[in-house]
Amino acid sequence: MPISRHFEIIYLLLHKKTLTAAELAEHFEVSARTIFRDIDTLSAAGIPIYSSRGKGGGISLMDRYVLNTSLLSEHEQNDILMALQSLSAVKLPETNDVLEKLSTLFKKDMNNWIEVDFSPWGSQDSQRQIFPLLRQAIIAHHLIKFHYYNTAGEQSKRSVEPVRLLFKSKSWYLEGYCRNSESSRVFKISRMKEIVVTEVVCDPRPVVPFTDAEDNIMRNSIEVTLRISAQGAYRIFDEFAEQTITHNEDGTYSITVYFPEGNWLDSYLLSFGVLLEDVSPVHLRKRMMDQLDAIRSKLSRD
Repeated sequence: MPISRHFEIIYLLLHKKTLTAAELAEHFEVSARTIFRDIDTLSAAGIPIYSSRGKGGGISLMDRYVLNTSLLSEHEQNDILMALQSLSAVKLPETNDVLEKLSTLFKKDMNNWIEVDFSPWGSQDSQRQIFPLLRQAIIAHHLIKFHYYNTAGEQSKRSVEPVRLLFKSKSWYLEGYCRNSESSRVFKISRMKEIVVTEVVCDPRPVVPFTDAEDNIMRNSIEVTLRISAQGAYRIFDEFAEQTITHNEDGTYSITVYFPEGNWLDSYLLSFGVLLEDVSPVHLRKRMMDQLDAIRSKLSRD
């Protein structure tokens, strides 16, 4: 049972004194039976809440009941509000309401100290809706369908039972059970297109340990060594872990990392332009040269 609903029930009763189970059920879009279970839970937790039948009856708090915010220190209250602001920044839909109500009870002004936007610069509003969409699918255990582009540039249609979101190395991934491959998979969210949340409800799937998910992402990866000029230091420190970087005597940098092989890797390496001084294994270097020749041929057309 969501703690936020428990809290909001108390908040509503503090301000409206008495509400019926039907009114609360309509407000939270749940059944009256669920509301009565909530009341039992709150009562068991020591909240003086009760229900009365008949005309004028309903669910109420005992007279003169006040939520004892003094149970939380000033520091704890600030920590709670800051944590909720962090959740609000990632656009969790009900967080703003809870944050506003807690701020009122704690008698504190909200300080919007954080803002998070997962979408790329200049992206459309539709891209900003992906995370709330996936979040709801995960919570409700709804099957999702989408088009996916792998590192080889191949497109496929997927039906996936979503499990959780993962963040790794500046990228977001969706972990889920793929019905196409009949196994757990990890999908890079930026490559998921035309996402549709279906009405199909799935049984909850176990969470795959993060190390297993990482192995899934790095399947078919190869060891790559790069030498990048001193002028590329800004990208080196932005994009690579410190333990993978060697600063050479001539001022260049050598980096040894593992990358999944495919068209994405070729494009990524080419993005370094003249900053890239060497790359191995040899077949990568040859493939890059072939692509540069193809680019030169296309751009030199009249």
